[in-house]
Amino acid sequence: MHVHSIRLKNFRRFADTRIDFAHDLTIFVGANNSGKTSATHAIELFLSGGKEKFTVYDFCADCWTDFEKYPVEGAADAKVELPAISLDVWISVDADNLYRVVELLPRAAWEGSLVGLRIEFAAKDAAQTLAKFRAKATEAAKFAKTKENDGQDYRPWPRNMRDYLSRELKNEYGMRYLVLDEAQLNAKSADGADTPKEIIGDAERSGHAVINSLIKVDFLSAQRHLSDGNAQARTEDLSKRLSRFYTRNQKKREDDHNALRALALSEDQLTNHFADVFSDTFKALRKLGYPGLANPTLEVRAALKLERLMGDQQAKVYYLLEEATAEAEALALPDSYNGLGFKNLIYMGVELLDLHLAWSTTEEDEEDKRQPIHLIFIEEPEAHMHAQLQQAFVRKLTDLIPPTGGDGFETQFVITTHSAHILYERGFQPIRYFRRSPETGAKQSSAVFNLSVFYDQNEPDRDFLQRYLKLTHCDLFFADAAILVEGNVERLVLPLMITQGAKKLGAAYLSILEVGGAFAYRFRKLIEFLGLPTLIVTDLDSVYPPSPKKEGEEGAGEGSSSEGTEDAEEEEDEGKDAAVEKKLKPRSKCPAGTPGAITANQTLLQWIPGKSLVDELLAAPAGDRLRVPTADCGAHVMVAYQCPVTVTWGTDTLELKSRTLEEAFAYENLLWCQKKEHHEVGLRWAKSSTISLEHLAAKIHKRVKGESFKKTNFALGLLASNDASWVVPTYIQQGLDWLSTHVSIGDETIEEADAKLEPAPGAARSAGEAAE
Repeated sequence: MHVHSIRLKNFRRFADTRIDFAHDLTIFVGANNSGKTSATHAIELFLSGGKEKFTVYDFCADCWTDFEKYPVEGAADAKVELPAISLDVWISVDADNLYRVVELLPRAAWEGSLVGLRIEFAAKDAAQTLAKFRAKATEAAKFAKTKENDGQDYRPWPRNMRDYLSRELKNEYGMRYLVLDEAQLNAKSADGADTPKEIIGDAERSGHAVINSLIKVDFLSAQRHLSDGNAQARTEDLSKRLSRFYTRNQKKREDDHNALRALALSEDQLTNHFADVFSDTFKALRKLGYPGLANPTLEVRAALKLERLMGDQQAKVYYLLEEATAEAEALALPDSYNGLGFKNLIYMGVELLDLHLAWSTTEEDEEDKRQPIHLIFIEEPEAHMHAQLQQAFVRKLTDLIPPTGGDGFETQFVITTHSAHILYERGFQPIRYFRRSPETGAKQSSAVFNLSVFYDQNEPDRDFLQRYLKLTHCDLFFADAAILVEGNVERLVLPLMITQGAKKLGAAYLSILEVGGAFAYRFRKLIEFLGLPTLIVTDLDSVYPPSPKKEGEEGAGEGSSSEGTEDAEEEEDEGKDAAVEKKLKPRSKCPAGTPGAITANQTLLQWIPGKSLVDELLAAPAGDRLRVPTADCGAHVMVAYQCPVTVTWGTDTLELKSRTLEEAFAYENLLWCQKKEHHEVGLRWAKSSTISLEHLAAKIHKRVKGESFKKTNFALGLLASNDASWVVPTYIQQGLDWLSTHVSIGDETIEEADAKLEPAPGAARSAGEAAE
């Protein structure tokens, strides 16, 4: 048996959300405030059965409107329906364990593998609750004050139904337990098609007793301490007073060797006892990789002190550096001398073993009271641990405590994490991605996506994506939006361009993935599955068509003999390119303005906008470069590639078309690039002032596409420059502006931002404007 899935309705961020569980390990991931902790709190609240722990703030924001639709004054309503919070728990059960779930079978002739129980926090009598609220509100209205007669507004409690329930919720609401049919699991809403059968409280076993006889839930929170000097429980006042009295008087007898000898003997005996008790536990910790090769082993020592005999006694953890010998005592250090990471690892290992032992050990003749399912939630285990330690923990967790025992009892782990190292260690299948809705304010909600479904449906790309995300430790699942870039240069300079041209994005959590034009399209289904807003910054990558026209070939340009490194590079560029241009090969690089040129970029061909001719790509309207989500799936996606720009150089003005980021940057920042102090960028010519704009543009194209041009030097030169008077290339700026509307809170709507893109290809900027 194991927990198959749960369904939450009207609880905090979850209006109606299903979360699937793996039979062994499930990993909750998502951006901050996406609902991971709320999901674990829901299970804790509902399975504890305590209605006192619920508050009116546990209802999702949509329910608040439903509460407030009942006015203070009005006729008796024929039908009153107050919002309810519910948790559906679905349990997978085999034939051998059917006897455990007899109360959950929906009918005598039931056949299936899943049984379900709905735990509902609902109004005991909605009509009576409404009547009580109106009576209280009517009475309170007598004491209301307004600005007209008192100078200020005063509306006493209860102002509305939600205000009334903020105090009276535990009296008006209660827990209900209803048996579900398997057909309701795949229903479009949590209500399903049939009316569930309620487990009445005075039955042989209450609903709370039934669910707690099947599932034991434990939590390992993120706030952990290996040892704590503070007492965990209060002692009686008499004990405290006697302890203080003893401590004060003991100082006068510090040389009482009879007492000290008794303590020393007791310490040795207790230490030996602890060694026997913890032997199996410390052996089990080796499965988590501790102590490993060079780390000290653990030892628990008794620590008895005269001044604490009447107070709280405790044993202490020590780290053995050297074992004891006949001539010398063991060399050991207190636990405070070990690193935080290993403290955390040891604590989690010991705590998990203790929780497992408490669940698996039963008293004699009480074996039938043991729950068949043990659900353990581990919150952010990565605290203080380096990457390899995090990976070792999640890899060895199921070795430490096997999910399925030989006795038919099962342990399921649920980890919430923000660590990419933990996330990808187990691949896609355990991942449950929590995604926040794009709405803000009262309409905000969360949805949960099962990555094992994506894994099963996308066999061609799943292995590539898993390997890529694991090797790059990608933070895609924790981001507000993703930016897919062409290569290393874009990855290096894009953060700088965001700072320069889209400061709003500085407050957003962005995942920048270097995927290349040839592989970005392979992320399409994953992006659409996650519904993550994505900007693709890629290159036009124009190449000659399969049958290029000879008359379309361009001249090699004039050479120039000058002094210095830049002139030598210039001569090298022209020498190599002149030889290449004599025999133009199909699909070899060409200027973006070449008639009949096509793109070699697979993203532009196979994803967005799905065109091959460069002229068509440059003329594509904004709508062709965007994708919007549908009712079933999808995400807001925009592709940004080079567009024509109008450039002025001296007295010349031309419309230039670029094929790469470096070309686009050079054309839109001509004056900046030709300054001597910016020669490290690699786009300067010593005598550029004497060259025409057409000739200079041709030189830029040839140098950038040449083998001698170091693209990484371009990126590093830009990063090293202290002159920030350059501008972000137009196509990237448009993409960043579009992305800002999807991750930033502002006045501009998404529709307005998309409309601004319409004249995109015609956007023009001169070198003079760039300099200003």
